Amino acid sequence: MTEIWGSLFIFLVCPIIGGLPLIDWINYLVTGRKLSQLGTGNIGVTAAFYHGGKLVGILAVISEAAKGIIVIFLTRFFFPTGSTWELLALIALVMGRYWLGKGAGTTNVFWGLIVHDFAAVFLTSIISGISFTIFREKSTGRLVGLFLLALILTLRRPHDSGYIITAIALACLLGAIFQKIADDLDLPEASVNNESKTMFRFFRGDRSIQTLDDNLASSKVGQKAATLADLKRAGYPIPRGWILPPGDDPQPLIESLNPDINHPLVVRSSAIGEDSETASSAGQYTTILNVIDRENLAAAILSCQTSYNSPNAVNYRLDRGQENTAMAVLIQEQIRGVFSGVAFSRDPINPLSLDVVIEALPGDATRVVSGRVTPESYRVNLEENIIIGAGDIPPAIIQQVANLCRQLETLDHGIPQDIEWTHDGRKLWLLQCRPITNLQPIWTRKIAAEVIPGVIRPLPWSINRPLTCGVWEDIFRLVLDKKALDLDFNETATLHYQRAYFNASLLGTIFRRMGLPPESLEFLTKGAKFTKPPLTVTLANSPGLLKLLGRELQLEKDFSQDQKNYFIPTLKKINATSPGALSSGEILEQIEEILTVLKKATYYSILAPLSFALRRSISQVPFERLDNSQAPEIASMRSLSELRKNTLDRDFDSAFSLWLETYGYLSEVGTDISIPRWRENPPYLLQLPLDIPVNNSNKKVKSSHTVQKRLNIKNQVTEIYSRLLAHLRWHFLALETLWLQQQILSETGDIFYLNYSEVTQLGQNNKIANLNQIIRQRRQQFQENSQLTDIPYIVYGQPPKREFLVSNLTTKKRLQGIAASGGTVEGRVKIMPTLQNLEIAPDTILVIPYTDSGWSPLLSRAVGIIAEVGGQLSHGAIIAREYGIPAVMDVHNAMKLLKDGQLIRLDGTQGIIEIL
Repeated sequence: MTEIWGSLFIFLVCPIIGGLPLIDWINYLVTGRKLSQLGTGNIGVTAAFYHGGKLVGILAVISEAAKGIIVIFLTRFFFPTGSTWELLALIALVMGRYWLGKGAGTTNVFWGLIVHDFAAVFLTSIISGISFTIFREKSTGRLVGLFLLALILTLRRPHDSGYIITAIALACLLGAIFQKIADDLDLPEASVNNESKTMFRFFRGDRSIQTLDDNLASSKVGQKAATLADLKRAGYPIPRGWILPPGDDPQPLIESLNPDINHPLVVRSSAIGEDSETASSAGQYTTILNVIDRENLAAAILSCQTSYNSPNAVNYRLDRGQENTAMAVLIQEQIRGVFSGVAFSRDPINPLSLDVVIEALPGDATRVVSGRVTPESYRVNLEENIIIGAGDIPPAIIQQVANLCRQLETLDHGIPQDIEWTHDGRKLWLLQCRPITNLQPIWTRKIAAEVIPGVIRPLPWSINRPLTCGVWEDIFRLVLDKKALDLDFNETATLHYQRAYFNASLLGTIFRRMGLPPESLEFLTKGAKFTKPPLTVTLANSPGLLKLLGRELQLEKDFSQDQKNYFIPTLKKINATSPGALSSGEILEQIEEILTVLKKATYYSILAPLSFALRRSISQVPFERLDNSQAPEIASMRSLSELRKNTLDRDFDSAFSLWLETYGYLSEVGTDISIPRWRENPPYLLQLPLDIPVNNSNKKVKSSHTVQKRLNIKNQVTEIYSRLLAHLRWHFLALETLWLQQQILSETGDIFYLNYSEVTQLGQNNKIANLNQIIRQRRQQFQENSQLTDIPYIVYGQPPKREFLVSNLTTKKRLQGIAASGGTVEGRVKIMPTLQNLEIAPDTILVIPYTDSGWSPLLSRAVGIIAEVGGQLSHGAIIAREYGIPAVMDVHNAMKLLKDGQLIRLDGTQGIIEIL
């Protein structure tokens, strides 16, 4: 019975003791101010010293030490001395301290452990104290201390597994809380209580000069210094440098440096917010060169700091919505440049160009960026090692700069980089590296071009975009919670040249905040390489990721319930009534009902393929071993083939009509409701051969296999999603027919050039100003965009106008894509930009822009398939694997790079195409 009361004490009373805000009460009694309303809002010992001074700080230490000691002694009333329960009591105390008292509980644990195991605490304090005194970095010191604490406690009880686990859990809990809460030691020194400044400086580590060899945080020293520090530690050629954080006394740094005429220094700004993805702050702050003595160094630092509040700099920040924060100062060794300049990994004027753009001159870099001298201009095509431009800069240096520039772009997740460099005659030095702000955000057609391919009319886009973006927003907010508050999910997708693009910059930011690599989505859907995510970020987001995992584990159950409660009833109701028999108001009501259910289907259309891809990647099940017979593109063709073989001629028409009732919802582009469905134009389907080769591998996995079950759900979702979209199209067509009769619209297809809000407005009052003119302009725009062939797959910032689209493609003998269906074949190229007739020669390798279920009749006739977009889960890949046809997906600009009649070799196992 005693142990039961002891357990209740630990799990109920200890958290309450930990949560008592004694420090806040002490500070209020002494100073009249509440700590919860000061600084970081933390109610801790550090905050007490910072805001209240020595007396408040000492009383805070006593009060928190008493908590830890009392808890240990009370635990001993119920359990033996030195038991594991004492550590559990401290864990409960710390949790209450964090959740209720807004503090970390370090002092509680320290004094509690002194009573629990004095020797362990003594050893830990000595070793970690020496470590902190040497390295003077508080974050590292904390982690070292916690590691040593867990290690020493476990070494003293090596055979008690329960005690070892509890000791490690206590250390990990404290470490996690340190990552979560802000630290008052990071607040400006100017505001610290005068009595506590000495202690404050010691524990913050100000006596240790920060350099570019340290791990610097951009939130404390600015992006410029933090980026250079990261690159220097990664091995890039960065001159030595020292950092003066905002608010720090510059004198210790000045005294540690000894510049002279032979070893000059340069003093530069590193403001918080400078060199970010949205604001470069180029030229806003003062840079001082040729600093050759300490007196000039002090003046240069002051001049640089003062420039932060110059009128131009203040207005610059206001124009870009940046907050006034602070400026760190970066002091570096000044390199005597023989050749210097700037370089852009992408052309900031013509973002469609693949060249690296370099401007350079003999001498140091200031001549180039000053704008007073016209620099030499060079362009480098790295794919073909071509340098355009001539001058005094050796070609080898230009090539080296171009390679460095593109490497830095890759290192920064593909964000175009603006670098400043110099060459001292022996070595290339990197002076600065920042994103090119006018090339943000980065838009990509990858995945987007597969979700809704081709040229898109206003109505389908106005429906697809909010559905898709809305579901992604729900998923991301589930994981990120408050970390997603500053993200605008309306910017997830957009149209350029009336083609769909995803915001790669936004998605990259989201994935990094989730603790996932920026290429995570392409890994799951296209098989791209997956880099290791940062462990600390992943752990920080583990609650959200666990919620997402819970959704994935519940997928089968949730889908089954929604199928029963929403999908099947809605489809039955819609099938029971012809939209042509309804009034315009009734049609709009049913459209709203379809859209409501379609949002649920969109959720599954995103999560089911991701779930399948993740499980297949983990289990390493080959695609060929999976049964894809439920996929609409496979089931429809098999069914039609059986129909052709087993139905007598006199019964074929009625049997074919029944087949159309089942599969007539499929089309060339299932997600685009402006594209006709099979049942609207069935004659070309009858051109199919009687026998379709099918991959009937006898090595299929069991139907109960977790991957196969996820694949089945994915295929069921595809069918439901496609059926709902087909019915949505037919309802809009019925509405258009009524409005054509009422002369509200003038031409078939007009309704697809309106967006959904305009359709609902028209349904409510039958009037939109200049309606016919709006539709004519949009039709013309659609036709013009449909003629464009050189559409970029990546758009940096704002895309150029249509008339400036110029192909920069070069002839290649070898193309690389995603291996989608194994096997090697040789054949003749046939370019098929749209789904046309099925007259295909026996040795044809089809080159198509995209694939959907409706392409099945065409793809089944080819000996090989090449698609410009798509991955291993695309419709084309599924069809190719089932029919045993080699296929390569995601071959950018394949329809431009390949020509009709070319003899090529296609390797579907490695994803390689060779022009023979």
